[in-house]
Amino acid sequence: MKRKIITIDEDKCNGCGDCVVACAESAIQIIDGKAKLVKEQYCDGMGDCLGECPTGAIKIEELDVPDFDAAATRAHVAQTCGAAAVKKFDEAAIRHGLAPAPKTAFAPHAHHHAGGGGCPGSRMRTMQPGTPAVAPTPSGSGLPPKLNPSELAQWPVQIHLVSPQAPYFKGKELVIMNTCGGLASADIHWRFLRGRSVVVGCPKLDDTSGYAEKLAAILAEPTIPKALVVRMEVPCCGGLTAIAQEAVSLSGRSDLRLEEVTLALSGEVISQEDVTP
Repeated sequence: MKRKIITIDEDKCNGCGDCVVACAESAIQIIDGKAKLVKEQYCDGMGDCLGECPTGAIKIEELDVPDFDAAATRAHVAQTCGAAAVKKFDEAAIRHGLAPAPKTAFAPHAHHHAGGGGCPGSRMRTMQPGTPAVAPTPSGSGLPPKLNPSELAQWPVQIHLVSPQAPYFKGKELVIMNTCGGLASADIHWRFLRGRSVVVGCPKLDDTSGYAEKLAAILAEPTIPKALVVRMEVPCCGGLTAIAQEAVSLSGRSDLRLEEVTLALSGEVISQEDVTP
């Protein structure tokens, strides 16, 4: 059966080992200076390692591989890394939805930070805890067709669907937007879309093969002055920045700037920096 699993491009891998640290399943090792998946059954396909790779060498693909074997993986972690690593594996399994949480309410405070080896991007959390409940906005008839102005000036927006030759890319900054940002932040339209073109993608759940090449074809347009990656704070979203950096390098342009804006899960901007390769 096909399932999601990581793949590693050894030509891009610099052997830094960040993915090894991020993987709670100990499914990755550095062998001869390159990261390698030691056994397919040890990878649960959740991609904790994805956003930690500084070169974009890791992707998640859907392949015909054996199922993830949680029991064998736990035994492997115990044998190779010891008790602390087993605890990290167990915590990750709960956060990934692969094991039930214990009745004693496993580390509830851990839902508010990125430690412990679990995937922060799939970790359950309640936003704005303690605020009074409000009635939902009525839907259907009785409301005007649009309450707030849209700043979206193009269609389509998904990276798979846009044409690199589309006229709406010319003369505008390009926003490379993560899929979740539009729900996390109420400011997306006026802060990021106004006066810009946009493409949308998820480095963890999309089939990203060809993304860097397509973005490079878009960014080769000489009238695009800057690209802006808008990502979430969760580590896996860093894969979007890595793809964009590869695209800038492939575009053949030396005058193109790339910036990264990171959003908190509650929507506010927590950092902005130049990440031009």
